[in-house]
Amino acid sequence: MRPDSDGKQSNQPHGDSVKRNVFALAAIVALAPMVGHAAEIPSTAVRQTFTPDAFSRFAPRTALDMARQVPGFPIEEGDQERGFGQADTNILVNGRRISGKSNGPVDALSRIPVDAVVRLDIVDGASLDIGGLSGQVLNVVTTTDAGISGRYRYSPQFRTDDVPIRWANIEFALSGGGDGDEWTLSIGNDQNRFGSEGPEFVYDSAGVLTDLRQERAVDKFDQPGIAGSFTRLFDSGAVLNVTGEVNWFMFDFIETSNRQPVGAAASTRVLTETEDEFNYELGADYEWSALGGRLKFIGLHRFEASPTVGQVDTFNAQSMITAGSQFEREADEAETVLRAEFTHTTLGGDWQWSLEGAQNYVDIDASLAVRDANGIFQPEPLPGASSRVEEDRAELTVSYSRSLSPALQLQTSLGAEYSEISQSGELGQTRDFVRPKGFVSLNWQANDATDVSLQLERRVGQLNFFDFIASVNVNQDRVNVTNADLVPPQSWLVNLQLQQSLGDFGSLTLTGFYEEIEDSVDLIPIEGGGQAPGNVDSATRNGATMNLTFLTDPWGWRGGRLDLELSYVDSEVADPLLGTPRQISDDDYLNYDLRIRQDFQQTDWATGLEFFYNENRPQVRLDEISIFVQSKPFMRWFVEHKDVFGMTVRGSIGNLLDRSNDFSRTIFTDRLAGDIAFREERFRTFGRIFRFDVEGNF
Repeated sequence: MRPDSDGKQSNQPHGDSVKRNVFALAAIVALAPMVGHAAEIPSTAVRQTFTPDAFSRFAPRTALDMARQVPGFPIEEGDQERGFGQADTNILVNGRRISGKSNGPVDALSRIPVDAVVRLDIVDGASLDIGGLSGQVLNVVTTTDAGISGRYRYSPQFRTDDVPIRWANIEFALSGGGDGDEWTLSIGNDQNRFGSEGPEFVYDSAGVLTDLRQERAVDKFDQPGIAGSFTRLFDSGAVLNVTGEVNWFMFDFIETSNRQPVGAAASTRVLTETEDEFNYELGADYEWSALGGRLKFIGLHRFEASPTVGQVDTFNAQSMITAGSQFEREADEAETVLRAEFTHTTLGGDWQWSLEGAQNYVDIDASLAVRDANGIFQPEPLPGASSRVEEDRAELTVSYSRSLSPALQLQTSLGAEYSEISQSGELGQTRDFVRPKGFVSLNWQANDATDVSLQLERRVGQLNFFDFIASVNVNQDRVNVTNADLVPPQSWLVNLQLQQSLGDFGSLTLTGFYEEIEDSVDLIPIEGGGQAPGNVDSATRNGATMNLTFLTDPWGWRGGRLDLELSYVDSEVADPLLGTPRQISDDDYLNYDLRIRQDFQQTDWATGLEFFYNENRPQVRLDEISIFVQSKPFMRWFVEHKDVFGMTVRGSIGNLLDRSNDFSRTIFTDRLAGDIAFREERFRTFGRIFRFDVEGNF
């Protein structure tokens, strides 16, 4: 299971659930009447238009290549964690959302060849009949007359820190269209190899060095998969979209720590972690004219099986195992979403009525074992480690949008959701909730160069179902017990965005937000002992983001471009143990990404630099405070030729500033009293990274 995946559920056994959900999706496709017209973007909503010629200097191969070069526009794919009701992406294709999650908008754009793109429009999200969209939205308009084309990408990489070479990062994509059909298909392997090494120092409560460790870590993953989409535009105007994806994810990690405690015998500790995941996703939507408006059905089913094993062993100087532990977990996750939308125009505006149902589950079977004096693994009790968490959810919303004036757009939404969450086992229970949700959004076109959008939203968050179930991190000796009392967080979110065209010089987007969170999730003490993710009464987050694109051509410096993305987030929550205010644990609060590119005129050559850096707040547990730190920005230099026998070839060198990834943590015997048991400080370097990218068409 990838770290950012969330647990979902169904009330049926897995085999019956899969059959039922697939039949439901098939019924949506087969039974929907084929009448109506395709989605259209109102001309008044279009703020800026780019044709493929505007991106020719970048030698793009896909719609995604072009989207990434739209001045001042940050792509926000979003997680779409809670069904489809909360639109959290700013990408549309032909005026429609993509009916996918893991196989979402960015993946869809990467499969659309340049020849199939007619134009890219920046549109006003509040003027569309898609709930939740505000501010800048990118609509990619394609054609069904591009014929069949193919694309390939190959990206080998090697590093100077004795990590295996990445040989098999490769992708092939096909697309075609004609007579109202569009289809895409891609097959490939997302592969990477990582490594780092360096010292770790351990200090006692008085700051005296007690252990010196030399450590090396290597991790590898491969994610082969196949994905595709199909769109049918019927003569009547009805639209059918189908997307699908099948992936495998194989992960292996090993860390070797050679330890020399002060005044004690040396030892070697070996940590291994493995995962062998399989997942698939199928989504479909069908839209047609009915009852004086537009009716749309959306269906999605996804499933993920992710067995993982974490094991740590300690060896003495004679290579004999002296201690060890192992945590094994079999986790199955699934989500099924069925949604109906009806859109019509009346009372001077556009209305959308929507009804959505979802079934989610995570089913876990886990165990902990500890080596005995003979080096044999013996089972260790871990209450609540094997359990099933399920959620049934229904949501009803109505949205209304209209023009208040030629320059002012209004969009509102009001709704509520009902959910029932249950957990199996002797510590489990079943609870239900009714939560209101909705938003009010205004977009003001101050002039031809300036757009301002303001949105107030009541949002219901998605729980990570793994947080309900007991787990063990054998590497850092952390235990989370089970907590069946978790409830979904809710928040009030205010978002203000300014988009300013700088004319020939580029563009600037400024975004600020403030969020008040109820039932925020943090690590809390559990009655009966231990700690686990749980709810605290409230928290706040606020921050700002800047996206700037600056072009040098108007200054006479031809072919130069600078892109800067900068964000800062502040937060506050009452510490569950101390009761004093602090930042939200492990919150991502400072990021910047600076890209400089120079295309040399009348040649096929380009070069550039990239700098990126991010910082997180400390991760706080009841008995521990830890933090990962990047010693300096990551810097990459590249050189590119856009026509090597028809291919684009790029070479790059990464980590030119020799950044290290550092980690420190403090373990307390009593954090409430401030009593420290010991401290660890780790410093890891990972050398230079040499990468080659070859892209072409066939």
